[in-house]
Amino acid sequence: MSAPITCGFRALAATTLIFAGLVVSGVPLAAQSLGDVAKKEEDRRGTIRVPAKVYTNKDLPPSAGGAPIAPAATTEKAPDGDADKAKTAKAGDAAKEPVKDRAYWSEKLKSLQQQLDRDEGYATALQSRINALTADAVNRDDPIQRSRLEQDRQKAVAELARLTTAVADDQKAIADLHEEARSAGVPPGWLR
Repeated sequence: MSAPITCGFRALAATTLIFAGLVVSGVPLAAQSLGDVAKKEEDRRGTIRVPAKVYTNKDLPPSAGGAPIAPAATTEKAPDGDADKAKTAKAGDAAKEPVKDRAYWSEKLKSLQQQLDRDEGYATALQSRINALTADAVNRDDPIQRSRLEQDRQKAVAELARLTTAVADDQKAIADLHEEARSAGVPPGWLR
């Protein structure tokens, strides 16, 4: 009894496959060539009257402390006379501000590092001078010479205090530059 049921199922499956094959082969295939698609896209773009607003990273506000970045609002189209003035103003602003590329960041860090190295070198040399003046003043018997050496030593100590502050300021300037670069999205390799 199971043989007639199996044969009926096979006959139904075969009939269904044959019918599906006839339906698919009867439908004409409407493949488009790449040229046809390009022509349709060109025609579609030709009908667009107002160009779409293109957002770039310059349009987005800087991220503050990991806050989500919201897209900038679309700008109104200025009248033709104002558009030329706006372009001129933007060109003037761009000319005033240096391009912040790899060379800019590298040069900025290099100059800050040179200033730090220079101030640290002066501080080291000044500490050596203070040590020499102290030793020289202790070993002098003449009170006038000792007084003059002590005055020179006090001036050197005051200058060393100024240089110590300058070194701290230089280190802060370098840390601030690193933070500015990080918030501007500068790759770390640019600051070497």
